[in-house]
Amino acid sequence: MSQPLITIGHMVITVGETLLLGAAGFGLLLVAIVVLLMRAAGNRQVSEIDAKRREAELQTQLAEMTGRLHTFMQATANRDAHLAQNLNERLDGVTFKLGQNLHENNERTGEHLRILHERLAVIDTAQRNLTELSTQMVGLQDILANKQTRGAFGQAQMEAVIADRLPASAYAFQPTLSNGSRPDCIVKMPDGGLDIVIDAKFPLEAFTAFREAKDPQDTKLASQQLRGDMGKHIKDISEKYLIPGETQETALMFVPSESIYADLHEQFDDVVQKAYRARVMIVSPTMLMLAVQTLQTLFRDSQMREQAGLIQQEVGRMMDDVHRLRDRVLALQKHFGMANKDIDMILTSSDKVTKRALKIGQLELEEAGSDDDSKAAPPPEPAPKLVSGGLG
Repeated sequence: MSQPLITIGHMVITVGETLLLGAAGFGLLLVAIVVLLMRAAGNRQVSEIDAKRREAELQTQLAEMTGRLHTFMQATANRDAHLAQNLNERLDGVTFKLGQNLHENNERTGEHLRILHERLAVIDTAQRNLTELSTQMVGLQDILANKQTRGAFGQAQMEAVIADRLPASAYAFQPTLSNGSRPDCIVKMPDGGLDIVIDAKFPLEAFTAFREAKDPQDTKLASQQLRGDMGKHIKDISEKYLIPGETQETALMFVPSESIYADLHEQFDDVVQKAYRARVMIVSPTMLMLAVQTLQTLFRDSQMREQAGLIQQEVGRMMDDVHRLRDRVLALQKHFGMANKDIDMILTSSDKVTKRALKIGQLELEEAGSDDDSKAAPPPEPAPKLVSGGLG
């Protein structure tokens, strides 16, 4: 072992030293191999730790993205539910308001239609009154033919003619005038006109005596008595019944028989002329009926004017009701237009919500695709920014 093996200058290397050097080199080699193996194992462990760390980070990011996506989907669902609730409440409010307006308008329309029916009923009544007034033809009644011997014959006949032709409110029997006199009848003229006085106290006894006279002397005496009675009666009528501002300027003296009226005009023309001068008109039953028919026409015209005025008032009120009904219908049409506008706006919002939902669905598909790619490569910057950008 101590034998020299190699001599280098003054240095001698023995076999033992050589073996020791070889053992030392082998040991160093083993140490180097062990170090290399330990380094290789450490590197693998570090790589595995790094890979696990990256995998954990990826899983964390994936879980975070999944949580954010779940939160976003939940928020979107909440917004959709809130929007649907608002839409339902708005629709319910519009429907309730529209129904209430329709109900109120129906009530108003029904009330106005009821008022119109009442006004039309009043107009129908007025029209029936006009028809009755225009078609009323009442025959002469209770006109007695043989009452020349009765003192009340003229009064009864005159009352029968007046009562059969004129309405009860248009005449009065035995009224009292302002001077205290009481004529047999007055006819109240329409429209505030002066009254017409009719006297039926014809001196029938003198005329009866004139007719029953047997000789010229009796006839002469009877005629004088008739002229005297007629003159006095004409004077009484003129003085008592012709009152300025209360009665007409002419009064009527009723003669109860056509034959007496004819005899007066034939044999006592002076008496007739005296009556004309005193503004007293002598009338027979036929003349009185003609005068009453003329008065009846005047009354009918006055009543027709009153009824026409009533009809005009009712028509004017009906036109006011029609105008109010038209205004209500226009208001109802306006409410319908507003309701249609609200429904159009709701439909527009619904379309926007549908488009927004489709866009969100597309974003969810894109996020799902990016999750599949993240297993092989790192994901891009957080998807929530893309989602919020898409909602904007």
